[in-house]
Amino acid sequence: MCRTTGFKMALVYILFSLILGMSTALPQDMSGKMLVFPQETNTDHVRLTTSRQDLGAVTVCMRYFTDLTRSFTLFGLATPSHNNAFHIFKMPVSHEINVDIRNFPMTFRGQDYQINKWQSLCGTWESGSGLVQLWLDGKPSAMKLGGNLHISGTILIVLGQDQDSYGGSFDKARCFTGMITDVHMWDYILSPHHIDNYSQKFNFPTGNVLDWNSIEFQTRGSVLIQKKQPTC
Repeated sequence: MCRTTGFKMALVYILFSLILGMSTALPQDMSGKMLVFPQETNTDHVRLTTSRQDLGAVTVCMRYFTDLTRSFTLFGLATPSHNNAFHIFKMPVSHEINVDIRNFPMTFRGQDYQINKWQSLCGTWESGSGLVQLWLDGKPSAMKLGGNLHISGTILIVLGQDQDSYGGSFDKARCFTGMITDVHMWDYILSPHHIDNYSQKFNFPTGNVLDWNSIEFQTRGSVLIQKKQPTC
């Protein structure tokens, strides 16, 4: 009898744990909120969830605030075959930002990167032309050729760390510290008009791959969720 009761209790505990686990994976409305990465580690990060397995085009937009002057990753999308399938990386040179498409790097120079200020960043790529472009605070970069093959495989998106391997091999020297908010991702090229609207916080179509107003994610380590701070 005791063994039967113990087994039932264990089963109830497992089921309860599963229910709790599923509840944390439900989409959350993060509007008016931000992710805070308060310290340099090789562990703290956020994993964003999408069911997409194939992308022929990408637009990613986000806002960030940091005082980092070294290199760090802003957005990292990996697949099992490409750890930098769609990767936005701030270079050590103050006005250079890299974008990788399927591990092929392109450097965008003359970017007005600033510390201790909220900045809006969008990156676009589409396989038809292979063209890649950055938009920092609504200002477009030169277009560069990034490749015509689709991004395919089980997609893993990480904020706060640089994926040197699929979902891991994090390096404290390339982690992000600061705040991130308003992360959206589309499977098409967002128009310049809508990118400008995003940068100015006007109306824009929310992401159909990642939508900050209804987004699934997991935090790891000391990452915090806080109310977004008002700006003048």
